[in-house]
Amino acid sequence: MLAEIITIGDELLIGQVIDTNSAFIAKQLNKIGISVYQITSVQDDKSHILKALKEAESNVDIVILTGGLGPTKDDITKKTIAEYFNDALVRDDSVLKNIEELWKNYVGGLLLQVNQDQALVPSKAKVLMNKLGTAPGMWMEKDDKVFISLPGVPYEMNTLIEESVIPKLKEKYNCPYILHKTLLVYGIGESALADRIETWEDALPKHIKLAYLPSLGKMRLRLSSKGFDVNEVNRSVQAEIDKVLPLIKDEFAGFEEEDGSVEVVIANQLTKLGKTLAIAESCTGGAVAEQFTVHPGASAYFKGAVVTYATESKINVLGVSKTDIDMYSVVSSQVAESMAMNALRIFQSDYAIATTGNAGPDKGDSQAEVGTVFIAIATKDKVYSEKFMLGNHRVKVINKAVNKALEMLLKEIFKN
Repeated sequence: MLAEIITIGDELLIGQVIDTNSAFIAKQLNKIGISVYQITSVQDDKSHILKALKEAESNVDIVILTGGLGPTKDDITKKTIAEYFNDALVRDDSVLKNIEELWKNYVGGLLLQVNQDQALVPSKAKVLMNKLGTAPGMWMEKDDKVFISLPGVPYEMNTLIEESVIPKLKEKYNCPYILHKTLLVYGIGESALADRIETWEDALPKHIKLAYLPSLGKMRLRLSSKGFDVNEVNRSVQAEIDKVLPLIKDEFAGFEEEDGSVEVVIANQLTKLGKTLAIAESCTGGAVAEQFTVHPGASAYFKGAVVTYATESKINVLGVSKTDIDMYSVVSSQVAESMAMNALRIFQSDYAIATTGNAGPDKGDSQAEVGTVFIAIATKDKVYSEKFMLGNHRVKVINKAVNKALEMLLKEIFKN
């Protein structure tokens, strides 16, 4: 079963807005055994949308469109879909009632005609009610093909996908089971890893696909398979994992969660252990903490964080010794370890991690070379740090430092 995702909007094509909708939709479809054949972005232009619809219809079973359902003149998706289906727009009373309720309870003010007109839908469409916004989703069928149009607002679209689209697709289609298992690997580059596991990779069964997913400071190996026999798919993938793990035993850090990454693995382990985490950051500027707080439920294990970017903040806020800074430099193992220990004390956590370094382009308050980063971990009975040289590009240094911090923390909490 194949699907195509069509995202509509000039703002996507000029880089003003990043398309996060396609990634979310693709992941949800994949969970129920539907493979995405293609993702297409088109202008707010009728002829462009019509062309994309025609091409998608010839390639796939399911076409999902997002965007272009707003109340303004540049939102032309509904009218274009109606034309594609030789249909006309009609007022749907249930949608109008939903709009009026939203206006009454959340928006207030005068309900304009352009807002009421969002209740106009193609007569052949089944409405997917949008409880979070005024633009409804629409489900249409043509010659055993399904066309689904959704609002482009991410949280509205996400809810419609989860609560309406996925259940209806599961009801309509008998899809294969798709399994992805992703191994997290640290401390080895893509080429070196490929060379080490080449014999194993060459012997993989044809129904199991391997993908290398490199990132700054880490590597993900994804094994994928699909079929209608769930037990056999699980068994065959696990058999290959059992073969490769001895080859990467020193670099293997765990499995990536289905709906997250290494920070989700860390979060789940901390919650399981009933332990807590605090973070003190300098050169990473809060990026480590963000990895955790972006996920719901972080308050179960995350005590707090402090970004002491300036040297005086490390002294005045975290209580790092000025003597240590003068003696060893602000970018040093001593300062990193002091930051971690003081974060542990201030937040009364079980674990603390700290970063200090020189991301560039200038050296700042330290004479350490650009790319030098110290990362420290403190627990209630020990503190230690590691030094890393992470290159000379600021963004690269910061991102690598974040990944190294997560790697160190992952290894530490799984010692228990």
